[in-house]
Amino acid sequence: MTRDRALTLLRRFGPLALIVILFVAAFASGLADHISLEELRARGTQLQTFAREKPLLSAAVYLAVYVATVAVSVPGALILSLTGGFLFGPIGGGFAAVTGATGGSTVTFLVFRTAFGDLLRRRPGAFLARVEAGFRGDAFNYLLTLRLIPAFPLLVVNVAAGLMNVRVKTFVLASLLGMIPSSFVYAGIGAGLGHIFAKGGPVTLETLLSPRIYLPIIGMGVLAFLPPLWRHWRNGRGAAPQDEK
Repeated sequence: MTRDRALTLLRRFGPLALIVILFVAAFASGLADHISLEELRARGTQLQTFAREKPLLSAAVYLAVYVATVAVSVPGALILSLTGGFLFGPIGGGFAAVTGATGGSTVTFLVFRTAFGDLLRRRPGAFLARVEAGFRGDAFNYLLTLRLIPAFPLLVVNVAAGLMNVRVKTFVLASLLGMIPSSFVYAGIGAGLGHIFAKGGPVTLETLLSPRIYLPIIGMGVLAFLPPLWRHWRNGRGAAPQDEK
């Protein structure tokens, strides 16, 4: 293998290899286990004191942890969104959460886009290439819909967008706008965690997220999907007469 070839492979797959290594290290070292409601309960007072005394530094640390967690694909984005509200309030926490989630998602997206983004272009006649063309035709609305519906995991959406070679600007804007509702809802819930912790007893995500909270968020995602669905149906009807000829 030539030196230039080796450097090309390193630039292409090096970031992905680093993500995999960090993912394994996060679980092997036990760091991933610290992203939990019980950990937040145990260190809540200490963290809130730090956030009050050094708001800028605490916000920077929070964003760094959030971005790294999502980028490395360690489960815990929801816990971190709740933590944002717990530390910075429903408004500040919402802004911090959506910024961290968008930043981390963008890192994952770019890593997979760099590693596999040209795979479809090398096979222009393949089925996946046609899927890519259809997805990119209305990528913003598709991504916005997937972001609005929290049932779709961040990792799956990030990787799919990277494989489909979506434009960076489209990905960032759709991700940012799509994750605003859920981020602020979760931050609002997190802002009240102090009172819940004070009552004692077990606290789980199931007890915090009732259907009246997540069903409206899913409803927004379904509504966002209607415009691209309508355009697809309308274009299909317009093309039908031409096909018959």
